[in-house]
Amino acid sequence: MSGAAGSGTWPFRRPPLLVSLNGSRGAADGPAVPLSPGDLVQAALEAVAAGAGEVLVHPRTPCGRESLSPRVVGPVLEALRGAVAGVGGGTMAGGRAEEPAGARSLAGGGVREPAGAGAEVGAGVGIGARTWAGAGTGSGVGSGVGVGSGVGVGVGVGVGVGVGGGVGGRACAGVGGGSGVCVQLSVLASVPAEPDPAGRVARVRSWTVLPDRAVVRFAEPGARELAEALLERGVAVDAEVPVGGSTEPLARFLAWPVRDPARVRILAELASADPGSTVELLRRLPPVPVLLFGRDAAAWPVLRLAARCGTGARIGVGDVLHLPDGRSARSNAELVAAAVAVREAGA
Repeated sequence: MSGAAGSGTWPFRRPPLLVSLNGSRGAADGPAVPLSPGDLVQAALEAVAAGAGEVLVHPRTPCGRESLSPRVVGPVLEALRGAVAGVGGGTMAGGRAEEPAGARSLAGGGVREPAGAGAEVGAGVGIGARTWAGAGTGSGVGSGVGVGSGVGVGVGVGVGVGVGGGVGGRACAGVGGGSGVCVQLSVLASVPAEPDPAGRVARVRSWTVLPDRAVVRFAEPGARELAEALLERGVAVDAEVPVGGSTEPLARFLAWPVRDPARVRILAELASADPGSTVELLRRLPPVPVLLFGRDAAAWPVLRLAARCGTGARIGVGDVLHLPDGRSARSNAELVAAAVAVREAGA
């Protein structure tokens, strides 16, 4: 929520860190860029283990071209969900998740469940530190070794990938001995994947596997129609607005009468980490969650600013290829670990 962000506080816990796995990068950008579906899955697992709470991916064809085709988007999402269990079903906004009936949601400081739903603690994979707990019947199955079940709180422990499952229909997983986490998957719905605005809307309406969120660039034509199509499909919208150049994208977003603010978040791309202009920006925004990010030289200064403002933040190979000390990053996980340290330091 922008008011909270502007005041330097947040109503629940710190917003999750979003990792941009690949962005517009290619093989020429170095070995840190995940290219194949297998590389993306491994990068996602490692990034979540390092502290990422959300994953953004640019789906690509086998030839490396960005695509919104359901034949490309669906397999990528399914591969990631199969590895990072617990992805899907919910849309997070302002520290809480809204989920359809029958699903469990992890919401800003607690777990909210519909009547009759159960909960579990997913253990066995060290993908993070968040746990799920609650009443009901839960069960867990580890891929490789380990099966656990119980009434009240079900615990699943596994070797390799352990998954906790239960009545509510959402799973948690990780790798190598830790608590299960639930992360959100995002895709970019943009010109590089489909140049025609009407074509982007048609692609979204043809998806057979849905992401939790989709990034809509309001600097591109047809952004409003695309955002509406996504919301109609039940996909939350990350409205990407560049700040520091043309004012048209921000004006276009502000003119959009958002009817479902609980499922809309602003991704403000800052060209520089100027606190004064950022505070002014936050004051102008509607009451929806805000994530600040920068690219290349602006990435780390903006992440520090986001930490001070209490907004969401983004990092990853898709945005920057170097660490805060200037060394080349070897992976998304290394960038995420550095970002977690910056956020914990609060500067």
